[in-house]
Amino acid sequence: MLYLLIVFVLYTIITSPQRAAQLVQVGFEGISSAAQGVGEFMTQLIK
Repeated sequence: MLYLLIVFVLYTIITSPQRAAQLVQVGFEGISSAAQGVGEFMTQLIK
């Protein structure tokens, strides 16, 4: 299963690098938003 995921990711990067870059950007933006939300929650929890 892991090998299929790796092959799919590599195939996507090779066939459409621009689309792959967009997906990575969206993923990092989501992670950043989640981290910011957790930080705000902790700040409010301390107050």
